[in-house]
Amino acid sequence: MLRSGLSKGLLSALIGLFFVVSPAFAKGRYSHYVLGDLTAATPSPVSGGLLLMGGGDRNHDSMRWFFGKAGKGHIVILRASLGPEIGKEFYNELGGITSAETFVFKDRAAAADPKILASLKRADGIFIAGGDQSRYVRYWKGTEVEDILNAHVAAGKPLAGTSAGLAMLGEHLYSAAVGSIKSHEALADPFGAANTIEGDFLNLSLLKGVVTDTHFKERNRLGRLFAFLAKAQAGRAADLPPMLGLGVDESAALAVEPDGSGRIYATAPDGGAWLVDGTALRDLPTTGPLVAPRIRVVGIGAGSVVHLPSGEVENPIFTRAYAAHGGKISEVPLWSLAIHGGAGVIDRGALTPEKDKAYRAGLDAALQAGGAILGKGGTALDAVAATVRVLEDNPLFNAGRGAVFTAEGRNELDASIMDGRTLKAGAVAGVTRTRHPIDLARAVMERTPHVMLAGPGADRFSAEQGLEQVDPSWFRTEERWQQFQAWKGRQQAAALDPTHLFGTVGAVALDVAGNLAAATSTGGMTGKRWGRVGDSPIIGAGTYARNGQCAVSATGSGEYFIRESAARQVCDRVAWRGESLSDAAKATIAAVGAIGGDGGLIAMGSDGRPAFAINDLGMYRGRMAAGGAPETAIYADETLKD
Repeated sequence: MLRSGLSKGLLSALIGLFFVVSPAFAKGRYSHYVLGDLTAATPSPVSGGLLLMGGGDRNHDSMRWFFGKAGKGHIVILRASLGPEIGKEFYNELGGITSAETFVFKDRAAAADPKILASLKRADGIFIAGGDQSRYVRYWKGTEVEDILNAHVAAGKPLAGTSAGLAMLGEHLYSAAVGSIKSHEALADPFGAANTIEGDFLNLSLLKGVVTDTHFKERNRLGRLFAFLAKAQAGRAADLPPMLGLGVDESAALAVEPDGSGRIYATAPDGGAWLVDGTALRDLPTTGPLVAPRIRVVGIGAGSVVHLPSGEVENPIFTRAYAAHGGKISEVPLWSLAIHGGAGVIDRGALTPEKDKAYRAGLDAALQAGGAILGKGGTALDAVAATVRVLEDNPLFNAGRGAVFTAEGRNELDASIMDGRTLKAGAVAGVTRTRHPIDLARAVMERTPHVMLAGPGADRFSAEQGLEQVDPSWFRTEERWQQFQAWKGRQQAAALDPTHLFGTVGAVALDVAGNLAAATSTGGMTGKRWGRVGDSPIIGAGTYARNGQCAVSATGSGEYFIRESAARQVCDRVAWRGESLSDAAKATIAAVGAIGGDGGLIAMGSDGRPAFAINDLGMYRGRMAAGGAPETAIYADETLKD
């Protein structure tokens, strides 16, 4: 009989710590360790939840959360290697639970052992330890252990997993059946035999459509999670939502409530989880390295709340985009914007310092307008329209106010816009009273079944739609008028401003949702006659956008851009020839030049990287991306980062 003066800790040690030696144990099918009293009542109510741990040192607060969910009762620990260490940690070091019972599986036969099954069925909480997840899959898949784990969670009891114990919890899992694959290996051959993705294992509603990974930041596993998602979604039904990837750092644990809301516990200030949107990782080629231009990743930190299985994250610590190409990944802009303000013979002596500064300020203002929209999560379509509106109001540029004059002494304006997501487009030609022709082009796209309206009909439609109307004198500037007077005097050389020979303006953008858009606006050519229309309002010539390929806006001698279908050609080169965006842009301008055309173009890739191509001495241009300041350039020898 025990003395009443024995300490509680000693009493527990004496009655609780023992090996259960059974025929199964003797035959080596499993080991069994117990700390505490398996017959004692559970002190508190039990409620559901998932504790998803990255595999490093266990955060004590997260474990207490888990113990609380288990009513501070009976915790069963499942392992496939080592021994009773975790049970000792839980019972002796952390404390506050009634018992810690450990089973170390040695083979698949143990999954049918009545003792293990009985313990799992009565467990208040189950903790799956780290090790080798391929053993868990081999030992448990298709057994009653698998069924009990699913039933345990469905009954509103908590389940925790760390390292390998987390890696196996998703709807699809990486089984590591042929050894642990590294990111560079997975990216090089995502659909190969080494990327062993399994299904039909656990069925946890909160992780439906989720693939998990662990030791995440510390072992540089973002690339392999991309590959896991790509293979897991191969053949996935089109009506199902894209899958999510969830990677947890070693210093973090994600505690998920029964309603799916999850919060981070971390042992280091930068510990957290990474949520990968699998949208861009569906329906990929099943041979060769992983190629995906834009994969969205959201960071979950101590102040964040993630909702599973939807993947919505409140207060994320970051939102990033990555591109995968050539067996590597790189971070790309979350959103991006590029603009042009026309091309011409612009050498460094052609502009006064004051005019140089004014042009750069005008480009900067346009970038700021579009960037403000994109930075708030707005659409690429809204951004390019807002950007072009600023340029249409700036008399330095040949679009809107400051447009050149026709042979009849009029300002006739052209514009077009295209949405890369829907492939819808709108254009206008020869309009005379709409302050912002780009808005009229968008109205054609959104409010009519047509793509282009021209002349008086376009003017009438604009007024009917309530767009801002101005007297034609609004577009007149003295500088353009003097150019027109020189042209009328048959001084054509004097009539043309060599520094703004091709005065179209345009913008291309990629938004946070991965959508592309392009917009172009112009006053045309000085002295144009007979209702001449250039490339700017022609979809495929001066403007084009298609998600997954590129967005383009051109400026130059329009007849040649029309003949080469220049804007569409850039995107076709990317899509059908596999050219880089920069190479496609340069090759297209070379093709325009080969038949006598001059000018330039801007293009935006689906990875957010812009390209600029010019065959003149200069082009007013600029770019801006998430997290960066506007950059502008004028002269041909200035470079903007692609």
